[in-house]
Amino acid sequence: MSLFGRSKPNKVDNWVCIMERHIQFEVEMAKNYLSDHRIPSNILNKRDSAHSLNIGEMSLIYLYVPKEFEKRARKVLAEFEDELDEDN
Repeated sequence: MSLFGRSKPNKVDNWVCIMERHIQFEVEMAKNYLSDHRIPSNILNKRDSAHSLNIGEMSLIYLYVPKEFEKRARKVLAEFEDELDEDN
């Protein structure tokens, strides 16, 4: 990977990354929404706690779901984002 290459989510056995953001609140909202639909998920936060940076590879936050929930989770999150867009 080059110095300015795009960061990729970590590979985690039997889990798939379905979202990456720089804003913790957005990922937490998505995790809670998935939980409301009984879809398990975990957050991997790569934010550097020594700095309050909100840009670049050192600030990415990933949302993972088990592989067997990927299709359903992506559909639920798409509906959630559509609802957010309608409210704005």
